[in-house]
Amino acid sequence: MSGESSHDDRIRRAMLSLDGLSVGDGFGECFFSIALSEYAHHERLVNRIPPGWSWRYTDDTEMAMAIIEVLEKHQRIDQGDLAQVFARRYAADDRRGYGGGAHQLLRQLGASAPWRQAAGELFDGTGSLGNGGAMRVGPLGAYFADDSVETIVDQARRSAQVTHAHPEGQAGAIAVALAAAYAWNHRGNFSSHSRDGLFEFVIAATPPSATRQAIEHALRLPRNATAEQAAILLGNGEKVTAPDTVPFTIWCAARHLDDYMHALWTTVTVAGDIDTNCAIVGSIVVLSDPGGVPPEWLAAREELKW
Repeated sequence: MSGESSHDDRIRRAMLSLDGLSVGDGFGECFFSIALSEYAHHERLVNRIPPGWSWRYTDDTEMAMAIIEVLEKHQRIDQGDLAQVFARRYAADDRRGYGGGAHQLLRQLGASAPWRQAAGELFDGTGSLGNGGAMRVGPLGAYFADDSVETIVDQARRSAQVTHAHPEGQAGAIAVALAAAYAWNHRGNFSSHSRDGLFEFVIAATPPSATRQAIEHALRLPRNATAEQAAILLGNGEKVTAPDTVPFTIWCAARHLDDYMHALWTTVTVAGDIDTNCAIVGSIVVLSDPGGVPPEWLAAREELKW
């Protein structure tokens, strides 16, 4: 990690991760409606038929765009500005699938409440341990990919703290940012060693937490474990928490570092928080797979509104 990339190079990497994240987000979101028809759901999964309508993105993408906006302006996470950008983008379009806690927090931030106080008051003062810090942080990991591990950890934590005062919510963001940085630094280098290396890199720098413990468990899963088996053991995001979401997404990304499409098709098979799972996996794998996002998938995603 030399730290020699220009700011423009860093933004290009972040935008690449955003493409992977936003397409994954929109792709996964479609499967909530597809799942209402058991037959259609089964047919699309078995035959890998992508949704045939515009893939609308959610709050995962909105908040990732906010992070890039702040990085482009400050070249680091300025937490006060990030809080304001989150609030501004929320006010412009609050129908992007934000959770109940996020609605409450972002309205407070829009009314000029101090972000540290507002985030700390959530969930009876424990703060959020949700997966929101993780879902949006892949582009940050890409931006800081050739900086020190300490920088990646610090900047990921700062990006999460604005909305997630609970250490688990921050640990989830740190783990995903580390995975994204690793994916970029091993772009095109695929082997069982690179798979295990991603786990080891993430585990070594993720703070002690239930999230890290579950990632350690993911590393120990048999190589022939299926996605369904992994999700049963690690969680599939159904609880919308970092410990229930991040370990499986790290597992799935590590298993499919060389194939963005396969990674997302694998991710949707386990249901749960489908859009966020796909956003996280997509934000990581697009950085390691030189093939990137298929043009037809990028075209299917709703145009980003900056």
